[in-house]
Amino acid sequence: MASTLVRQHLPYPPHPAPSHTAPPRTRARDWAEIQERMLVPLYEAAYERLEVGAGTRLLGLGCGSGLALLLAAARGAAVCGVDPDEERLALARERLGDGGLESVLTAATVTATAASGFTVVTAFEPLSALGTDGGADALAERLTAAAALAEPGSPVVLAGWGPPERCATSAVLRVGARLADPMCSPARWRPCGRDDLERLAQRAGLRPNGSGRVACPFGYADMDSAVRGLLSTGLFDAAERATDAVQVRKEITEALHPYRRQDGTVWMENVLRYLIARV
Repeated sequence: MASTLVRQHLPYPPHPAPSHTAPPRTRARDWAEIQERMLVPLYEAAYERLEVGAGTRLLGLGCGSGLALLLAAARGAAVCGVDPDEERLALARERLGDGGLESVLTAATVTATAASGFTVVTAFEPLSALGTDGGADALAERLTAAAALAEPGSPVVLAGWGPPERCATSAVLRVGARLADPMCSPARWRPCGRDDLERLAQRAGLRPNGSGRVACPFGYADMDSAVRGLLSTGLFDAAERATDAVQVRKEITEALHPYRRQDGTVWMENVLRYLIARV
């Protein structure tokens, strides 16, 4: 099993500014220890459907702290991860070990990991609604560059939020949208449109070739863990810049209150959607 972690060798939209709630290292730890595991059902569903295993050469875009890569490696895949967040990437190196891992800046070293081309590309971070701020163009460019490193016909996995009515976390994410932009209508706000994944794939020159939905409940030991985990996603950074960290934390806590159980745990049912496109 070969593993490589790479920093900023592909066009990549800037990662949100560090949360004001905690230093970048702490936020990365919160992501790795609290939030990232919430997406394991998504990772496993995609890997099972694509039969990821020995012989698979996998490129993970936005690999974060490496949990998805670790699960693929456990199946026998050779993995390579790309992420612009140095703190998350450092944690991925801790998880995957030093053997076979490199920190490089060029695509040439990445292709050395899969000299014949990658056979699977993943972009697991759930897509939010595509706006008009150039984010869609940046994502499409990133996917196009990744596809150039893959074998023809290889699958590319994109992920997004399911319908708001089936994603309890939508109610909390609306808080961030409202605080970041007071003119935003919470009633109209949505995490991801019905066809956003297909449109993104087509803009990247990819051919949609199947999709699925998977339950990804977000469960936390207590309210503090829930707030820290959600803040670690970066989805509330704009709200913190527009207001302040104390206000954001307060309003997230209030939005989470309906999902707090009698034993103090927090549980939110969610459905995520994934799209399989072909190079």
